[in-house]
Amino acid sequence: MKALPSIVLSQFCCTSLWFAGNGVMGDLVTTFGLAEAALGHLTSAVQFGFIAGTLVFAVLTITDRFSPSKVFMVSALLGALFNGLVIWDGHSLESLIGLRVLTGFFLAGIYPVGMKIAADYYDKGLGKSLGFLVGALVLGTAFPHLLKGFPSLPWRAVLLTTSSLAIIGGLLMVYLVPDGPNRKASQGVDLSAFFGVFKNREFRSAAFGYFGHMWELYAFWTFVPLMLSTYNAFNEAANLNVPLLSFLVIGSGGLACVAGGYLSERVGVKKVASGALLLSCICCLVSPLFFALGAKEVFLGFLFVWGMAVIADSPLFSTLVARNAPAEIKGTALTIVNCIGFAITIVSIQLVSGWVEEIGPSFIYTTLAVGPVFGLIALRETPSHAT
Repeated sequence: MKALPSIVLSQFCCTSLWFAGNGVMGDLVTTFGLAEAALGHLTSAVQFGFIAGTLVFAVLTITDRFSPSKVFMVSALLGALFNGLVIWDGHSLESLIGLRVLTGFFLAGIYPVGMKIAADYYDKGLGKSLGFLVGALVLGTAFPHLLKGFPSLPWRAVLLTTSSLAIIGGLLMVYLVPDGPNRKASQGVDLSAFFGVFKNREFRSAAFGYFGHMWELYAFWTFVPLMLSTYNAFNEAANLNVPLLSFLVIGSGGLACVAGGYLSERVGVKKVASGALLLSCICCLVSPLFFALGAKEVFLGFLFVWGMAVIADSPLFSTLVARNAPAEIKGTALTIVNCIGFAITIVSIQLVSGWVEEIGPSFIYTTLAVGPVFGLIALRETPSHAT
C-alpha cells in the first residue's frame, strides 16, 4: 500500500483542474461578458477535450507503451499551463472554450492513467484502491468550489492555485511512484484494441453499466450550484452558501467511494455498484419533491445522499473493467471506456442545459434517471463469476 497515498494525493492535485472553470463561472461571465449559457458550454468543452484526449491515448495505446508515471507528469504540466492561461485579459467565449478543451485533453493523461497506475500496483483489493483514487478525483473536482467559497480570494487566484496543485501532483507521481510490478508493457500501436475489448461479454457489461452511470454523474456535478441557487430562489429565507455547499455536496462523494470500496470486498463489487446506481436513480426521480420543501435541512440532506450515491459506483465499474481487460492493454481499455463515458456526459449536460427552461429547474433532473436505468439493465448481464 506504500504507493497508494502518493497516487491518491497526485490524483487530487491534478483533477482540481477539471471544474476550475465552474468554480469561477460567475466571475468569467462578468469579466468577459459571457451569456449564462456559458456554464454548459465551458463544462462540455472540458468533456470534449477529455474525449479527444482519451481517443488519441487509446488508439495509440500511449499508456501501455510508455511509462504511465511519466505520461501522468507531462499531462499534468500541460493541463496546468492551459488552465492558467484563462487568467489573461481579453478572452472571448471561443478562446475560453479552446483553453478548456486543451485542459480536458490533458486530463485524459491524468484520470485514466492514474487508475492504470493503481491497477499496476494492486491486483487484490483493486476495488478498495480505486475507491481511494476516485475519492481523490471527487475532492479534486469539488476543490475549486471550496476556494471560491472564500470571498477574499480573487478568481484568478483560484485558477493559479489549481494549476499549481496540478504541477505538484505531476511531480509527485513521477518521483514517488515508479512503474508498478503488475505492469505489462505493450509492444506497439494496436489499432484493433479500441473495438476488440468489447468482444468480451464481462467487459462489455461492466462498460455499459459505467456508461449509464456517466449519463447522470457529470450533469449532477455541473448543476449542483444551480440546484442550490434554485432552492434559494424558491425559498428566500434559505440563504444557502452556494460555493461552500457545492464543495461539500460533491466532495461527500469521496467518502462514499472509499466506503464502497471497502464494502465491495465483503459483499462483491457488482452488488455494491448496483445498489449505488439504484439509489442515485431514485434520487433523480424524486428530486422535484425536495425543491418544494421549506425545510432546507431536508433538502440539503437529500443532496448529500445524492452526492454520495451518484459517484460511489464509479471506482467499482472501473474495477470490473480493469479485471476483464487483457493485461497488456489494461490502460488502453480503461481509457477507451472513459472516452465513451465522457462523450455521453456532453449529451446529458447539453440536454439539461437546453431543457431547463422548458421542463423547469426543479423537474429537469428526472431526465438523468435514464442513465442509471440503462446501467442497471447492463449489470444484470454480468455473469456472477465476474463480480
